[in-house]
Amino acid sequence: MKDDKCKIVMIHIGNAPCSWGTLEFEGTQAGRIGYAQMLDEVAETGYTGVELGDWGFMPTEPAALRSELSRRGLTMTGAFVPVRFADRSAHDEGESRAVRTAQLLAAVAHREHPPFLVLSDDNASDPVRTRHAGRVTPEMSLSEAQWRVFAEGVNRIARAVTEATGLRVVFHHHCAGFVETPDEIARLLALTDPQYVGLVFDTGHYAFGSGNPTADEVMRGLERFWPRTWYVHLKDCSPAVAKRAADEGWDYHTAVRHGVFCELGQGCVPFDRIVAWLKQHGYRGYATVEQDMLPGMGAPKESAQRNRAFLRRLGI
Repeated sequence: MKDDKCKIVMIHIGNAPCSWGTLEFEGTQAGRIGYAQMLDEVAETGYTGVELGDWGFMPTEPAALRSELSRRGLTMTGAFVPVRFADRSAHDEGESRAVRTAQLLAAVAHREHPPFLVLSDDNASDPVRTRHAGRVTPEMSLSEAQWRVFAEGVNRIARAVTEATGLRVVFHHHCAGFVETPDEIARLLALTDPQYVGLVFDTGHYAFGSGNPTADEVMRGLERFWPRTWYVHLKDCSPAVAKRAADEGWDYHTAVRHGVFCELGQGCVPFDRIVAWLKQHGYRGYATVEQDMLPGMGAPKESAQRNRAFLRRLGI
């Protein structure tokens, strides 16, 4: 029993601005709440960590950001930086943004739980991938040449971030991007340097992106990609909404608006098994709850509170 208690306290729970309607996609900015209210509500609902969100949503001056976090008892856990990796001409600018973001993270980093720089594709920028999120076929994937360019950019930017700041870099597989399906995740990991590039395993994006949103599919993914998993996002996925999205040909944004990423415990992700796996395999540090909510979809604070209570019942 003593060992079990030690393992429980090793997993800390954070949340992210996307759970309060702050998403990176064009057209989702109107009506979102300010960062101060969001941070207040993150702390009030029982989370001890938070991700940065879009550049400029929170203060970008280190002392100001540190003050906002410390007075609420919050730890900065990571920041999401999308880059159009399949386009080599986008790599220079992507590296500049990633290093700038990482420098801010490093300046406010918690010594025991340093944040991750989270790279991702420029999701929802390709119309075919956006239109077919959750039901991608191999014909929609990158060509061999594009894969080489994509991986070259990920390796280059991850190395630059780590060398400049010492922070670890993880790649976020994400629906409506070019790294969505299990095979695409495997391909990216095979082409990138494990010294510099880890994976953030996102339970909800994996379920939806697999095309088979079931508990067993999510667990197969976690087991398959565990050797490269450095960070975890806890997100649920509604099989009923995913099926309707496929049947009616919804694009990614429509599926999100209809709640494909539902509250924890209401979809297919087996969080009891996920938590048991993380404890058994010695996962340490933060796992971040994400429940993508477009402005006007619901009451973020109440959802965040229910999600936190759900995880507490599972022992974290």
